[in-house]
Amino acid sequence: MEMSNPQYLNRDLSWIEFNKRVLQEAKDPSTPLLERLKFLAIVSSNLDEFISVRLAGIQDQIRAGYAKKDFTGYTPSGLYKRLQSRIESIVAEQYRTYRDLMRQLAKEQIHMVNYDDLTIKQRKMMEQYYHEIIFPVLTPMAVDQSRPFPLMHTGYIYLAVVLQKATNHEEEDDFHFAILQIPSNLSRFISLPHQSNTKKQSFILIENVIRQHIDTLFHGFTPVAVNEFRLTRNADLLIDEEGAEDLLEEIEKELRKRRWGVPVRLEIEAGIHPYALSILQDEFHIEDCVYEIEGPLDMSYLGKLPSAIQGHSKLRYQQIEPIYPADFLENDDFFQVIRQKDVLVYHPYESFDAVTDFLMQAAEDPKVMAIKMTLYRVSGNSPVIKALAHAVEVGKQVTVVVELKARFDEERNIAWARMLEQAGCHVVYGLIGLKTHAKMLLVIRQEGTELKRYIHIGTGNYNGSTARLYTDIGLFTTDEAIGEDASHLFNLITGYAEIEQWQSIIPAPSLMKDSLFALIRREADHATNGRPAKIIAKMNSLSHQEMIDELYSASQAGVNIELIIRGICCLRPGIKGLSERITVRSIVDRFLEHTRIYYFENGGKPEIWISSADWMTRNLTRRLELMCPIKDPKLRKTMIHILHLSLRDNVKAKKLLPNGKYEQIVTDLPPCRSQFAALKMKSWKMSKSVL
Repeated sequence: MEMSNPQYLNRDLSWIEFNKRVLQEAKDPSTPLLERLKFLAIVSSNLDEFISVRLAGIQDQIRAGYAKKDFTGYTPSGLYKRLQSRIESIVAEQYRTYRDLMRQLAKEQIHMVNYDDLTIKQRKMMEQYYHEIIFPVLTPMAVDQSRPFPLMHTGYIYLAVVLQKATNHEEEDDFHFAILQIPSNLSRFISLPHQSNTKKQSFILIENVIRQHIDTLFHGFTPVAVNEFRLTRNADLLIDEEGAEDLLEEIEKELRKRRWGVPVRLEIEAGIHPYALSILQDEFHIEDCVYEIEGPLDMSYLGKLPSAIQGHSKLRYQQIEPIYPADFLENDDFFQVIRQKDVLVYHPYESFDAVTDFLMQAAEDPKVMAIKMTLYRVSGNSPVIKALAHAVEVGKQVTVVVELKARFDEERNIAWARMLEQAGCHVVYGLIGLKTHAKMLLVIRQEGTELKRYIHIGTGNYNGSTARLYTDIGLFTTDEAIGEDASHLFNLITGYAEIEQWQSIIPAPSLMKDSLFALIRREADHATNGRPAKIIAKMNSLSHQEMIDELYSASQAGVNIELIIRGICCLRPGIKGLSERITVRSIVDRFLEHTRIYYFENGGKPEIWISSADWMTRNLTRRLELMCPIKDPKLRKTMIHILHLSLRDNVKAKKLLPNGKYEQIVTDLPPCRSQFAALKMKSWKMSKSVL
């Protein structure tokens, strides 16, 4: 039997544990019922991405005959078997949770019904809806000798239809086969009319309506069986950046190839007709990654269902409105405020509008000469894009670094890139072989005889939608050293520039890894020599082997290390003689913990950094990232308070055990739910009294 390395946890198995924690939120009775539906949808979407990228990559290794163990002690085949077992377990738990939530919704007079449950009035409505809305967009696709198997798109739901001729004397097992795609441009669920004197709300899935009317599509044939299936393909892009004359066109070409990615997973409705299953398996060449599902395929639709449900405010999180940062509320001249002091903004508790308002003010300001910005993921109808386009219209020089390789946002980013180019922006696609993941905005303003730099650096994307759902930090500053470094970094991306000396910003992949090693080793030296030593690191994931080894060494030297890691963690905490001074906790709650904050005690002279980078191999070696110091003493206190809130969480925080499992943190202290405590803060301007 293949054994893991006792020093490390496997990245992919750790991810499974993370998705279990998301599933736990869907099961938690203290989470409002309609919010639990959203968490269940997230579990489904997370699994889709994991299987189409991570599991698909392992399958590629197995097919290539790669049998070398990774640093956690697993061969691809050994890891694949364990992942299969754990995915099957989580899918089974996912659908048990779904059935439980449906029962609880029914008690609240919210029903997901079958066609047989419809009233006469509802049936008439569904017949009309089918013939007027659904039927015109359906395309039945027969599969026979003259009509080959059509392209099945990844992630779409299809009906496999087994038919027999209605009028001739075919043998009993002489079947015909057809496929029907469930329209993806229509709502997955349909709201049904209800009597005015009842509070009952009912919904039906569109595939159930189509199934009921399947005979309208196959005249002269009798449907023997109609079963749902869904295919997941390998979604990784293989891009030859060096050989590509036009990177945008190369990525567009690869996106078209994604449609033909190797099949990775086949989900089928429980009780599928054997004839249909044999055809699907023969076509997709899938034997061991077939999931028989007792329930609706692709539960990501549950994320949209709560918004269609009327009323029931008690079944939802209380609505919040992010507060506008106090510094900019007192004075709406961003340039004047930032000239006087650095400003920290903490999303989603403080509004992302401050960032877009700053950008819009910069676009309008006649003294602003140039705007430079990185874009990794932006929201639909983004005010950021509009502001940049307007800045060009009024004569400013605008440079935008658009990362085209942001996974699953490639098509959207291509559209934004073309729009910005048409507006007259200088659009750059980053450096060959590196994703540009740094979050940086630089505004250059003429003030008297001098040019002054105004900088915004963030831990999250310039995306107004996710800024209401993710926790992130943004820093506004006019610090000269940070400003010069920001200019150097943009020059590095857009031109030929070898930077010999960085003053404040630490970039990846050139310096960040070694700089972090040096900071960790400095803490070890402080501990060895009896000086105060401590590391607190808050991030999304930790998977870089050398980084883990450095943390182990620091722990052995006497450094207390507190890690707040939402997702993947390959470090085993609490092992005597190795990591006994290291704790790891994960917080999964209403908002997605996305902030990267790194604290080093430094012998009593604390340093705090914010970063776009997690401590993963991809961030430290294959992405353009940055790490920026928080220099203002008051803002450092704010950052410490944010970290301490997370460390005090004993409601939603879970502790990582040496065996890779997580357990609820139990303390004698009063309950502290860090995100809800943050929501109660009237201002994030910290003072000594707060700390």
